[in-house]
Amino acid sequence: MMTFSILIANYNNGKFFKNCYDSIISQKYTNWEVIILDDCSTDNSLELINGLIKDDSRFKLFENEVNCGVGITKAKLIELANGEICGFVDPDDGISPDALLSSITVFTKSKDVVLTYSKFVKCDDNLQPLEIPKLAMQVPNGDPYFFNCPVHIVHFVSFRKDVYLQTEKMNTIMRIAEDQDLYLKMYEKGKVKFINENNYLYRTHSGGISQNENRPKSREYFAQVIFNAMKRRKLTTINGKKVPETYTNSKEIYNLLDYQTSIFYRFKKKLKILIQTAFS
Repeated sequence: MMTFSILIANYNNGKFFKNCYDSIISQKYTNWEVIILDDCSTDNSLELINGLIKDDSRFKLFENEVNCGVGITKAKLIELANGEICGFVDPDDGISPDALLSSITVFTKSKDVVLTYSKFVKCDDNLQPLEIPKLAMQVPNGDPYFFNCPVHIVHFVSFRKDVYLQTEKMNTIMRIAEDQDLYLKMYEKGKVKFINENNYLYRTHSGGISQNENRPKSREYFAQVIFNAMKRRKLTTINGKKVPETYTNSKEIYNLLDYQTSIFYRFKKKLKILIQTAFS
C-alpha cells in the first residue's frame, strides 16, 4: 500500500488552513502523510497550523530559517517526503475526498504513469464552488513538442518521487511557474494521466500569487520553462522555425508554438489522444 505525501508550502496563509486541513482528514485513502514547510511567515500561521494538527503524527511541520521563496521551499518538501507518491496542496486550497484514492488507483494499475492530474473547482474566498474551468483534459503522451501550452495539466497533480529524482528536479530559482517546470520534466520520463474528476478546490482571493500583480510575470516565466524544455529535449527546430540558442524574450518562444493553435494540428492531437487512450 503506497504512502501519499501531501506537500504544503506555507507563507502567511495560516488563516485559510482550516479548510485545507478538513479536506485532508476527510480522504477516503488513509495511508498518507502531510509535510508542511513554513517559509518564515510574518503572520500567526505557525500558531494556527499547530493548533489544528496538534499531536497528529501524520502531520509534520517544518520551518525555513530564512525566507527562501516557493522554488526552494517546494524542492525541500519533496526531499522531506517519505511517500512513494507526492502531491502539492496550497494551504489556502483543498482537495476532494476522492483525490488521493483516485491518484493512487492509477499509479497502482499503471506502472508507466509518472504523473496524474485532474479537474479543479474555482472557489470563492470561503472555498465555496464558483465554476469548473474547462482547462484540464488528457494530453498526448510521448510528444517532444508538447509544452502544456495552452495549459491542460492543472490541479490536482501527483507524481512518483523516485521518477522525480531522475529529473533535474525542481528549479529552485523560480518563484512563478515552478509547477509547470516540474510537470514538463516529469512528462519527459513517462506517461501522464488525466483523472476526469473535480479533485482540487482552488480558492480565489486577493492574496493568491497567481491572481494579483504577478500574473503578467507568469507568462514570462512560463516561456523560460518552455525554452528550457526545448533545450533538454535537444530540439533545434520547431515546425521549420529555428529554436534560439539563448533565451531573449517570451514572444520569440510563443511564436514557435503558433502552429499548435491551428485546426489541423488540434484535430491531429485529438486523434492521437483517442488512439493512445483506446490502447492504454
